[in-house]
Amino acid sequence: MTNEVKPKIGLEIHGYLVTKEKLFCRCPTDYKDRKVNVNICPICTGMPGSKPMNPNAEALKKAIAIALMLDCKLSDEALIWQRKHYDWPDLPKGYQDTTSGSYSIPVGKDGKLFGIRIRQVHLEEDPARWDPETGNVDYNRCGMPLAEIVTEPDFKKSKEVREWLAKFLVTMSYIKTLDKDAGIKADVNISVNVNGKQGERVEIKNLNSTYAIERAIDFEILRQAEEMRKGSGSVKRETRTFSEKLKITILMREKEQAEDYRFIPDPDLPIMSIDKEMADKIKKALPEAPAAKVKRFMKEYGITEYESGVLSSDMELADFFEKLLKLKIKPKLAASWVTIELLRVLNWNNKTLSNVDINPEHFAELLSLLESKEITELSAKKLLNRFIPNSFPPNKEIKKISKISDRKDIEEICKKVMKENKPAVNDYKAGQAKALFFLIGKVMETTNRRADVNIVKEILMLLIKI
Repeated sequence: MTNEVKPKIGLEIHGYLVTKEKLFCRCPTDYKDRKVNVNICPICTGMPGSKPMNPNAEALKKAIAIALMLDCKLSDEALIWQRKHYDWPDLPKGYQDTTSGSYSIPVGKDGKLFGIRIRQVHLEEDPARWDPETGNVDYNRCGMPLAEIVTEPDFKKSKEVREWLAKFLVTMSYIKTLDKDAGIKADVNISVNVNGKQGERVEIKNLNSTYAIERAIDFEILRQAEEMRKGSGSVKRETRTFSEKLKITILMREKEQAEDYRFIPDPDLPIMSIDKEMADKIKKALPEAPAAKVKRFMKEYGITEYESGVLSSDMELADFFEKLLKLKIKPKLAASWVTIELLRVLNWNNKTLSNVDINPEHFAELLSLLESKEITELSAKKLLNRFIPNSFPPNKEIKKISKISDRKDIEEICKKVMKENKPAVNDYKAGQAKALFFLIGKVMETTNRRADVNIVKEILMLLIKI
């Protein structure tokens, strides 16, 4: 008996689409930081006699963009809104309108992203927010447009899921269709094969962080494997939730089958078709995908895979890098300073590139001064620190930061520093190498980091030996 465990893991990812109005009514979608139950109307709260408006066209366009970005084939059949029935306090109508379910036609299907197959992309409405501890229901987000992205069970371990989700979110950020502030919710489907025997699929609902997703998967694989090894040697098909406090999954209910949801076409909503001309227009407007950008940067500019990956992790950062190249900055220099120094300054100030005003021409001018050795690297870094929140032409500061490389000038400064720090000079003569770095630091401090550090070191060593 080898006790070999082979998991199969699939995801159902739900993301809020960026629209101004809800899916079937005119209520605004800016529910965050608002009092409960203010962005509501008879339609989204399911009042008797209320009828939905036609589906939000902007939501459909955003769902199409997502499907195309995931390399899916768009549906050439009509999309039918279906009522998915279940009895929970967060669902005022008693059903959820969705383009998923029995006999449904997804917006897109058969895609792929970073080696993981995408089964389909759906459009649906969000339920309300129910607090099971208090029993209170907030309908502000009820009726919000959601995109549901369903993968095939191609994942084998939790780390793979976490890393793929990070790449998925970067890819989605390029088209700005999902509300990044609202985050995503994911349902995880897991089954295990133990020694050649396949278990039933278990769904873990409403995971809203990569931390919870990873921990839930790890626990559930161990739980299912143990169930397969003992007792009846089987796993029940069920729905579970993850307790972040206990770090375990907990049974919610036995898993529903499709027929339990009683899917029926919604007679109050029209059948939708994806207009080919509109879809072509959306496809042409899509940006270059991050994965393609990484490969192009490596091939076209000769920078490392790591640098290409960091640059491509943010479309604005990648665009900023290419603007520098158009200003005649060498790719390797630009890549190094953007991925290391620019990000250092942004992170220190808790900002992103979109939160500040850094002119690429100012940044290019800074790198040109550095490359021509008119300023030291330390001076360039110090100047860059002042680019937040608004950059300025570095040439205006050249007199204050210009590099001191004249040997006579540096020698005079070194002599002055040695005279003021005789104990350090004696320590170096006595064999304490660290004393030399102390003296170099004093010279750099005196020159406001403008002196050429290599010349400083050379002159100090010569003067001390004298």
